[in-house]
Amino acid sequence: MNNISNVVVVGIGNEFRKDDGVGLYVSRLIREKIDRDIKVVDGVPDGYALIETWDDSSRVFVIDCAASENNSGTTYRFDALKEKIPGDLFDGFSTHSISVVDAIELAKTLGRLPKSLMVFGIEGNDYTPGTLLSPEVKMAADQLVEQILDELK
Repeated sequence: MNNISNVVVVGIGNEFRKDDGVGLYVSRLIREKIDRDIKVVDGVPDGYALIETWDDSSRVFVIDCAASENNSGTTYRFDALKEKIPGDLFDGFSTHSISVVDAIELAKTLGRLPKSLMVFGIEGNDYTPGTLLSPEVKMAADQLVEQILDELK
């Protein structure tokens, strides 16, 4: 792969709530497969920390669990600089913080967006205690890892 500087991959989620940990699963697999220096962050505590994570980065990939009425394993891809992300798709973080979408809007207002910001979501299904992803979510996550690696070439 070519060397691209200032690339950050951020996986968001709770690895102890099954499908909610899909963002962490994807970021960890990318870390294992990359052959160059890319910053990979496994989770951030809130939307404010997300903005700090991508400061001084030119290209950012954010992966999180999505929640809507679609089938488990449905994958979403948004160019956050060119299209509006549905606000209710990524509830994210805790009830005391801001969501991924809110963090992007705040960063836009503050002039702290990277040059490229891709946001991926995988529709979850099972949020009960545990660490295993449901089969549909795991399959979608494995495909997303390959997609992101291709984009990094």
